[in-house]
Amino acid sequence: MGLDKPYLDVPGTTVFDADQSRIGYGLNQFCMSLMDAGNRERFRADERAYLDAWDMTEDQKQGVLDRDLNRLIALGGNIYFLAKIGATDGRSFQQMAGSMTGMTEDAYRDMMINGGRSPDGNRYRHEQEDGR
Repeated sequence: MGLDKPYLDVPGTTVFDADQSRIGYGLNQFCMSLMDAGNRERFRADERAYLDAWDMTEDQKQGVLDRDLNRLIALGGNIYFLAKIGATDGRSFQQMAGSMTGMTEDAYRDMMINGGRSPDGNRYRHEQEDGR
């Protein structure tokens, strides 16, 4: 019998729980490897070859190559580990967050300064599926 996880229905949110941790273990270990300058150099020199050395799914590797942070979160990535990719690319966390929302860094900053994203239109997944 599986655990009841009502938090999986939170709109716009992927909760990093034990299951996500298991799914993303290799991905997150890769990200942590980027804390080492030599590893960052090897990654930048040949991203695909460096990724192929890690126990990751092809979807995870492609997500890294595409810098698709939303996809990587769905594939078990933890945002604090994924931030190492952005740092390797010379991007701030604010730039990364903006890219995840489809906004420029400035637009994202302005939104956050002005109270954050509007909750209008947010629905629980079961409400979206029921057509409510």
